[in-house]
Amino acid sequence: MHPVNGSLHAEPVVVPPAASAATGTYQFVKRWQFVFIVAAIWVLAGAAGLGLYFWWYTSLNKTPAVFFVLIYLIFCSVGSMLVSMVQNRPPVTALAIALMSAPLASVATAALLHGAYYFEWIARPTIG
Repeated sequence: MHPVNGSLHAEPVVVPPAASAATGTYQFVKRWQFVFIVAAIWVLAGAAGLGLYFWWYTSLNKTPAVFFVLIYLIFCSVGSMLVSMVQNRPPVTALAIALMSAPLASVATAALLHGAYYFEWIARPTIG
């Protein structure tokens, strides 16, 4: 480094690095994409919640239905953790968030069905 203006005790000149080109990929997901991904998974989870609750409600032996609920919860938990490990893919991270919150959508739709049975908005199915 050479001194500026000929003085021996001058500060060195800092040269900023050259600008580099961006990769062109987003490091985030747009709001509408996030809402679409979460809504798509929640629709599937809602259908699963309705089916599992109907199966549990109408069966005499509740053990298989409860076992499949446990399998469903494990699938959602482990699946969301595995999917969240993918790096530099924001839509996949949104999918992980949707999978993690899928049991919430399942419980919400099962609660709606239970409320419809309880308040007799729809006829209760025959058990057996």
